[in-house]
Amino acid sequence: MINFPVEIFYDGSCVVCSAEMQAYRKRNPQDRLRFIDISAADFSADAYGKTQDEFMAQMHVRDASGDFTTGIDAFSVIWQAYPSGSIYRLFSALIGFPGINLFSRFGYAVFARYRHLLPKKYSNCDSDHCNLNHPR
Repeated sequence: MINFPVEIFYDGSCVVCSAEMQAYRKRNPQDRLRFIDISAADFSADAYGKTQDEFMAQMHVRDASGDFTTGIDAFSVIWQAYPSGSIYRLFSALIGFPGINLFSRFGYAVFARYRHLLPKKYSNCDSDHCNLNHPR
């Protein structure tokens, strides 16, 4: 059981990530989702007991109980915020199937690892928070 609201920690300098968060914002059911841009100059990973590199390495969500979920599982948490019967709930169910789950995990891992090669949303960053060249 997920305790809402859920905080979504996303990379706002990533055009794909930002576009996806914008889609979620437009359909935010009962304000169950909160959005935190980890590339913002005022974001402090330390406040959440994590490093900037940890947040940049993969998607993080945190539920109202303070529990973090990462990677493809984070998307499942986000999608469960939507009403049953919605396309997002269908996505959440689909990634539970073994073959689809494995493919989803692999696909997300590749995207997360190489998204720094995509065009950036912000071309002029004033801090090192926009640096996506994090070590693995």
